[in-house]
Amino acid sequence: MDSIFTLIIVLFSIILHEVAHGYAAYIQGDETAHRAGRLTLNPIPHIDMMGSVMVPLFAFFSFGTFFGWAKPVPYNVHNIRTRFGVAFVAAAGVLMNLLIALLAGILFRMSFLGGMMDDGIGGALYLIIGVNVSLAFFNLIPIPPFDGMSILQALFPRLHIKSRIIYSPIYMVVAIVAASVLYGLIMPYVFEGIKALLL
Repeated sequence: MDSIFTLIIVLFSIILHEVAHGYAAYIQGDETAHRAGRLTLNPIPHIDMMGSVMVPLFAFFSFGTFFGWAKPVPYNVHNIRTRFGVAFVAAAGVLMNLLIALLAGILFRMSFLGGMMDDGIGGALYLIIGVNVSLAFFNLIPIPPFDGMSILQALFPRLHIKSRIIYSPIYMVVAIVAASVLYGLIMPYVFEGIKALLL
């Protein structure tokens, strides 16, 4: 049951991440994602069987990390007027995950201070925080195809990488393993900081 709940939290955190990309483009005049029916919380249009189900389960049970992806939300970069706008679209998913983590953290702290905390509420809120901070961390890594690299490429066009290698399954596995190693080195300190702020 805990694994199912974890998968649900991971899935919807990933979906909100992708919807944020599409909505960031939409408010800047690009309706590609809207016309494709991707500005929705209905999981079906977003699910990628590999990235939304298999990889999250593998990452969680193999490395104890929370990682995955949904089908990328389409947008037309030519409809975005400035490179800062393109960078905002690239960063929107990470900002959404950080916002979710922040809201869950506020609820955790209010419940703790108000004496309403129990193991169920605390565990659920901390899971939401952990999943979304982890997704933000992974996506900020500045290697293709993570959002961190997309942000840098938007701000500095000369960094653009056109190679198809980055979309191959082998490259994705290498990128995920490399990101997981970084996760293992850095995130324990991040979560210690989060616990200090919550309690």
